[in-house]
Amino acid sequence: MIIARVVGSAVSTVKAGKLSGFKLLLVQEVTANNKPLAERAPFVAVDTVGAGEGELVFVIMGSSARYTDRTEGVPTDAAIVAIVDSLEVDGQTTFRKACAGGPVERSVGNDRDQRSDQCDRGG
Repeated sequence: MIIARVVGSAVSTVKAGKLSGFKLLLVQEVTANNKPLAERAPFVAVDTVGAGEGELVFVIMGSSARYTDRTEGVPTDAAIVAIVDSLEVDGQTTFRKACAGGPVERSVGNDRDQRSDQCDRGG
């Protein structure tokens, strides 16, 4: 899998029948530190998870892109399979998805975790 940012969309009214119903998104590969790889051109990927512009996603490439529940038999070599909530590299948060509507409170068992000041991109 690769890490990529959704940078746009592609619209195609005439396409292979098995691509019907899929949103086609333009993605740009990024590093684990959330920096664009300038040497890699953006590419089109089939969206299987409802991703939107600006989101960080995991993309599978090659024949593996045709092995998800939704893409079996679909003529694609790139599929978005997850929307990233956060990334951590060597103990440092390099990405945390922005929280819509302000602070997020998360319950884990009996512990409560207030993430109000950590809830932004880039940690």
